[in-house]
Amino acid sequence: MKIFEKILIANRGEIAVRIIKSAKKLGIQTVAIYSEVDKDSLHIQKADEAYCIGHRELSETYLNIEKIIKTALDSGCDAIHPGYGFLAENAGFVQACDKEKIVFIGPHTKAIRLMGNKIESREFVSKLGIPMTQGITGSPEELLAKSGDIPYPILVKAAAGGGGKGMRIVHNPDELEGVLETTAREAKNYFGDGTIYIEKYVEEPRHIEFQILGDNHGNVIHLFERECTIQRRYQKIIEESPSPTLTAKIRTKMGDAAVKISQEIGYNSAGTMEFLVDKDLNFYFLEMNTRIQVEHPVTEMVTGVDLVEEQILVAAGNELRLKQESISQNGHAIECRVYAEDPENNFLPSPGKMTFYKQPEGENIRVDSGIEKATEIHSFFDPMIAKMIVWGDTREIATEKSIAALREFIVHGINTNIAYLLGMLKHQAFAKNQLSTKFCDEHTDDILNDLKSEKDNQGIAFPLFAFTLHSLNLKRKNGLNNVWDRIGYWRSIMEIPFEIDGNLQTLVINNIKNLGYFVSIDDKTHQLNLQEAGDHEVKFTVDDRFFKAYISIDDKAMGWVTIDGINYKLSRKDLLNEKDEFVSAGQSDNESNLFAPMPGKVIKVYVKEGEKVKRGTVLLVVDAMKMENNITAVNNAVVKEIPVKEGEMVDTDVQLVYLENIGNED
Repeated sequence: MKIFEKILIANRGEIAVRIIKSAKKLGIQTVAIYSEVDKDSLHIQKADEAYCIGHRELSETYLNIEKIIKTALDSGCDAIHPGYGFLAENAGFVQACDKEKIVFIGPHTKAIRLMGNKIESREFVSKLGIPMTQGITGSPEELLAKSGDIPYPILVKAAAGGGGKGMRIVHNPDELEGVLETTAREAKNYFGDGTIYIEKYVEEPRHIEFQILGDNHGNVIHLFERECTIQRRYQKIIEESPSPTLTAKIRTKMGDAAVKISQEIGYNSAGTMEFLVDKDLNFYFLEMNTRIQVEHPVTEMVTGVDLVEEQILVAAGNELRLKQESISQNGHAIECRVYAEDPENNFLPSPGKMTFYKQPEGENIRVDSGIEKATEIHSFFDPMIAKMIVWGDTREIATEKSIAALREFIVHGINTNIAYLLGMLKHQAFAKNQLSTKFCDEHTDDILNDLKSEKDNQGIAFPLFAFTLHSLNLKRKNGLNNVWDRIGYWRSIMEIPFEIDGNLQTLVINNIKNLGYFVSIDDKTHQLNLQEAGDHEVKFTVDDRFFKAYISIDDKAMGWVTIDGINYKLSRKDLLNEKDEFVSAGQSDNESNLFAPMPGKVIKVYVKEGEKVKRGTVLLVVDAMKMENNITAVNNAVVKEIPVKEGEMVDTDVQLVYLENIGNED
């Protein structure tokens, strides 16, 4: 068997850690690269060697082909694995590797160029007789002129796009011009290619993709499908395999189509053929991703195949070890993507410092992540924190296990979508497989309302009990070691005022005997019995009802409590809390002065000083965590000053624009 001696991973985060695991299993040494803001990242710790290649800008680091190639040469690597994103589908990067005789662990340049460009790939696949939707290409001006050839709704897409970026639905002609401009700019920023195109939008579509493996000896197989229908803003959130939608007949047809396309281009690596499937199970070619996918673990769980290992072996020149007839689907796997975002605030990305991080563990539970402990989530990168993959004998069992595992996935200090994921998995539409790519659009309000009702029903008493017991009984190490010790630990006063999720509440401790507590809240007395208290966990009973809670406290005395997957934020009001002196990030100190909702880069300024603007006018755009955030005027106003410029990095305490309100004008 041919094997590499040392490979460089031209990526970061969970995929870099994932590649390192398979490489080490094969006995291959690994080299990591990183930016200065990633200096404490897990992939650096896991690799045999690690090299800093720049400060923060992607153009200086993970997108800098020259630096990456030089690092590979200087460290003696004979191959580079690109992971996904960044340079994974960059034909120029492959050519640079070829020039220096470094093996690119991925497909050849022909496949990347052909299938990486959505326009060219559609033209190629159409000649093979594979079904696809109607589409048109051209410049933004040409697309605007030709748009009437396709009935609305239509989909505007980046030709070099992927990962749900550079894609927007347009429902009427009035929206099109602005969408074309925005999509072209986003395509240029994220993919280095501003080419866009239009295609017919399939109503009630399902997104189903087939995993492909090919080698350099003409062999191509598929490893069946993944259902990736549940998406938000075209970003996949929950993936599963097998698809609960496909019949055996349609599965075979789609698998054959995926292999046929791959064979025609001589595909020689891991890749994914993506299809749209309508409500009548007609399928249409969508695109091919010429790289390992974020959701590849779903396929690994049901087939037992290490896709990254096979990808590495194929790149080294080996023939595929697998035959089509030897691949089968066993059981059911579900992947949930955990993001740093706030579902209750229009899913705004939520970078910041964690105060506690705990991954679920157990049989047939897998978590792929770039972190192992509480850390800072930066705004410069994608907001995905981790992927949780769970396997079960059936879809129902896998769903139940996923729900249980998510309740044990704890992140404090920043907002996440964990509770939202729980709500989706518990929704009847998911259980009944009543899915389309509109799932989130149709059900998010219901899911958020259900989560609020569940939280209201649980009440605020139990998190207060948990927090109190934990604070009273935490075993301190090395003397005073938490914020309560520094600012005046539990006083002799037995009435303790709290603010929890914006509500004021007083807890009265009536009596303490050993590990038993008699407390009152809302004129009701309860008996608490502590069973166990750790650094971030407390187990206790309330009137003989058992609870387990996870707890952390940040450096501004804000406490976080999680019970049954529900998060609470609280603080003691009888103690000085420095947090009260600060203006919340993403808000303005008045209606005329606007700040960034999170750290990011100013990518577009639409107005000039002295210009009059109306309420709702987009003033500028801040890009953070691969998301464009429009900063808009709150009232009719005059632009007094714009202290930032395009391309500038800004934090939440940087004022972006000064406005002078002028009231309503006729």
